Amino acid sequence: MALIALAAAGVVDGEALDAAEVCLARGLGATVHRVGPLDEPMYAFDCARGQYSSTLMLRDAIARRPTDAAKFLVVTERDIFIPMLSFVFGQAQLGGAVAILSLARLRLEFYGLGPNRGLFLSRVRKETLHEVGHTYGLTHCEDTGCTMALSTGVRQLDVKGGGFCSGCAILLREALGYVPPEEASNLPGGTT
Repeated sequence: MALIALAAAGVVDGEALDAAEVCLARGLGATVHRVGPLDEPMYAFDCARGQYSSTLMLRDAIARRPTDAAKFLVVTERDIFIPMLSFVFGQAQLGGAVAILSLARLRLEFYGLGPNRGLFLSRVRKETLHEVGHTYGLTHCEDTGCTMALSTGVRQLDVKGGGFCSGCAILLREALGYVPPEEASNLPGGTT
């Protein structure tokens, strides 16, 4: 069973961290270990944008990944971006070990609306699986109901289901090392 380390970057909503931990344990069958909080990512703040560089945060997380952890998810309250997009919900190393998740735009309050705790936590769970799914080599899925579907806004995020489509589930199980041979031979493109 894979060990996934989970850390907050600065002060982060505890219930959101709980939701991320439970969904990784249940959704991936992983052992999740919380590590002490990292510092607020002030080093990643971009004054011109008023946001935080997820690329810089990802680099920092790579250097701080616990040596015994197969994967490392860092959760922040900060609004993050990559240079070619105005924002991202998260960023991950495709097929790598580290992912970043931002809670900022998952809250209705970010858009000037009243809070909805259930919706917020549902979004946290979906994006947790999405970003960590990338670390297992999963790319964006064309099935809009799959948690690996691309979300460029909260409407797309809310349409997604809370789990992987059958194709992504097979690829994930293969990445985790347990795909029955008869399932692997049914993957698009032939055998593995």
